[in-house]
Amino acid sequence: MKMNLKATAAALTLSLTAAAVNAESIVEIAAGDERFSTLVAAVSAAGLVDTLSGPGPFTVYAPVNDAFAALPEGTVDTLLLPENKDQLTNVLLYHVDDRKLSASMIPAGSNYFRPILDSERLCITAGSGGVTIADGTGEMANVIIADIMADNGVIHVIDKVLLPGTRPACH
Repeated sequence: MKMNLKATAAALTLSLTAAAVNAESIVEIAAGDERFSTLVAAVSAAGLVDTLSGPGPFTVYAPVNDAFAALPEGTVDTLLLPENKDQLTNVLLYHVDDRKLSASMIPAGSNYFRPILDSERLCITAGSGGVTIADGTGEMANVIIADIMADNGVIHVIDKVLLPGTRPACH
């Protein structure tokens, strides 16, 4: 009996250690997925790697590379220039909430959410057709993959870059 308890304790310790080693931050998950290479380059250029690797919690609405490619030609290159770091930072912080919000925590209907860029609002709509996010341009992003869990938050993959601007209509 003592051997079994020791073996069970050792297995549990090994399991917990493996889980801690395998835990990944939002940045590590994004950096390991080529669909987010443009986002990762932007986060790096804005100097937000340490912030988004920190303890959080964060919810990141992460645009895929195709979302960045859909912006007007030259937009990404312009945003990545050092002299546009403030503008890039604002765009990126518009994609981050300082809470861990799984898809099940987003209430049905349309509701305003405050991103870290606190002068702005997003309108997130959850319904039978999925989750959409209206940004400051009034355009809609679709959540195409929800609930990629990280040790410091959650990633929801979206198909459009969210841009600050006018508060979107939400009700």
